[in-house]
Order: sequence, then structure tokens, then C-alpha cells
Amino acid sequence: MSRPLFINDFAFHCILGGSKDSVFDKLKNGVRGEFTTYDVAGVMRPAATIDPSSLAPVEDSKFDNRVNRLSQAALSQMDASIRKAVEKFGADRIGIFIGSCDNGSEASMNALRSFKETGAFPEGYVLDYQAADFPAQYIAKRYGITGMLSVHSTACASSASAFVSARNNIYAGNCDAAIVGGVDIASQSVILGFASLEAMSDKPTNPFSANRTGLTLGDAAAFFLVTRENLPDLATDSCNGLSVVGFGESADADHITAPRADGEGAYLAMKAALSDAELDASSIGYVNLHGTGTRLNDSMESIAVNRLFGETTPASSTKALTGHTLGAAGALEASFCCLALQNGGVLPAHLFDGCEDPKLPKVHLVKPGEQASAPLEYCISNSFAFGGCNVSLVIAKE
Repeated sequence: MSRPLFINDFAFHCILGGSKDSVFDKLKNGVRGEFTTYDVAGVMRPAATIDPSSLAPVEDSKFDNRVNRLSQAALSQMDASIRKAVEKFGADRIGIFIGSCDNGSEASMNALRSFKETGAFPEGYVLDYQAADFPAQYIAKRYGITGMLSVHSTACASSASAFVSARNNIYAGNCDAAIVGGVDIASQSVILGFASLEAMSDKPTNPFSANRTGLTLGDAAAFFLVTRENLPDLATDSCNGLSVVGFGESADADHITAPRADGEGAYLAMKAALSDAELDASSIGYVNLHGTGTRLNDSMESIAVNRLFGETTPASSTKALTGHTLGAAGALEASFCCLALQNGGVLPAHLFDGCEDPKLPKVHLVKPGEQASAPLEYCISNSFAFGGCNVSLVIAKE
């Protein structure tokens, strides 16, 4: 029997902005955010980073870093809903489940630079800034939440994994409502790390193209307020009827960074999500692809998607528009599925150079302005990470 999570509110902030209407307009028309270029060991690399000066400081100076400023930009849109949930259930009955990979490396890199230059760390610097739970601790402090707190660092699947954890704990009775989502930044250390893996492109990512050369990183935060029951008194008008109804996970156990080449892990995650939702593949009207633009990811994902959905189910990767937002990607792309469901089935466009790779199994890539051929009731969002951690979520609108 399906165990859904009902969506009472959601919000995000990325290179496309934070307004749902304006961001969806860019999604449906395939309009890319303004990428910044970084010099990485003499090679210029684009990244979808948000201008730090556009993010307001966090009032509590202990938590004031770029990650938490980005979370604040998204959460501020949900303040009323979250505070209503705290009042309804109690601060100890709200869980926090988020995905994040970078956390505080930016502060630590700056501290290390200061130590090398002066022989001392900056005043007030503590290793807490780099703790995995630091972004979640900020959320708890912001709303006075004392319930359970969990942070997932399962690479690119982190915030999708957080949804699974939230569902399990809500149905286990450990909390009554949850803030679920993710936040990550394309910090210097992350950019250098992916460049060392030779996974970054020297131009904006070009997913599923024969000419693809790698991924482009980006900044984002995306959060949802979810409950076990449909609660009209808690849900915002725009979220009535939205829910996550299918949760699928698999583990490749094949390679520390590369995905399993035959797409079996991705296939199993999607298949498990459909089974959990008690749906068959024909029910899905749109697939949000993981679609990183790397040779290996796009190859294996096309195999898995074609195997399960054939050639006609509309699909797109939104990473060409937003950059790959790592720990935030699962939640951000789930929110894009929600926007499609809310907007009459107009679908996020697949932006690439139009040169489909003839070596890949056929996948129907969404063109700008394309609408689902039938009423859009279900979407599936894919997150496939390093270490073969695969998560697929089925999102529905009644």
C-alpha cells in the first residue's frame, strides 16, 4: 500500500530565481540562468552561481555563511506555513530532513588561507561550520524546532534520499510533519574536486547531446513542508492536491564514482518508485532526468528510461538551465515537477544543441513550450549519484 507524503508548501532559490511563476516561465521556454566563469588550473569553467551580494546575511552570526544565506532565501517564502505547522504539531514533532554535500567548506578554505598567511585562524572560526548537520541546525534554530534532524550526503541524490528518510520517519511515528529538501553551493573546493575528476565541461552542460563534455555546477536551495495526511488547513492553496506517492531506491555497488553502464541501478530505482506508488509506467506523463551531461550518466540513463518508458514519454534534464546543484538537485527538480503539475501540464524544456547521440537509446526530449499530450497526473524525478546511490520519486496531483 502506498504511503504518500502530502505537500503543504514548497519553495526554492536557484540561478533562475525564486519566484515560481518567473522560474516556470524560464523552464518551459528553456531559458538558461546567467552562468559565471571560473579559472580552474588555467581552464575557464562555467558555474551557475548566485551573486553572493544578492543574498541577505543570516541574523544569527553563528550561522551566517553562503549555504545558510541560500537556505534563508528559499525558507523565507515558507515562513508562514512552517510556523503554522510548528504551532499545530509542536516544535518537538517537526522533523528536518535535508540533503547537502558541501556545507561549510567555503568557511574552512578561507580559514586555511588565513592560517597560511597569518599563522592563525580567523577569530570565531570553529569546525562546526563544516559539520554535516550545520545547515539543518540553522533551520532548527530559525524555527525553534526541537524534533529529529537528519542530513543526507549521498552526493547528487542527497535531497531525494531525504524524502525517503522523511517518509519512513513520519510513518514510523517519529514526527508529524517534516521540512524536507536540500541546499548546496558551487564552492571553490567543489569546483576543484569535480575538475580533478575531469567531469566538468568547459562550456555550459549539454545533456544527452552527442557533443556533451561534462557537467556544470550550480547553487540552489529547495524545501518542502510535508505531512502524512492531506491537511487543507495547513496547505497553501497552490499546493492542494500535490503529493509524493512513490519512493524508489537502489544501489549499484559497481564503482566509487561511475554509474553502472547498463543502467540497471537507475532502472531498478524507477521501477521501485512505480511499484511503491502502485502505478505502471504508462501513468507517468513526464520524466525529470538526472541528465548531468557526462558521457557515462546520460548513456546509462537513456538505457534505463527507454527500457521502462519507451520512446514517447516526455523527458528533460533541467540541469542545462540551473546547473547541477548537487545535494539540492533532487528537491529542486521535484519542485519543477510540482510546477509542471500545477501549470496544466506544460513541461520543462530540454535545452541542448539539438544533436541527439545516435549511440543512445531514443528518449523523447521536451521542446520549449511543449505540453503533455494527456492530462498530467504523475511525474517521476530521477537522482543518480556517486557510489551508485539511485533515488526516484513519483510526484502526483489529484
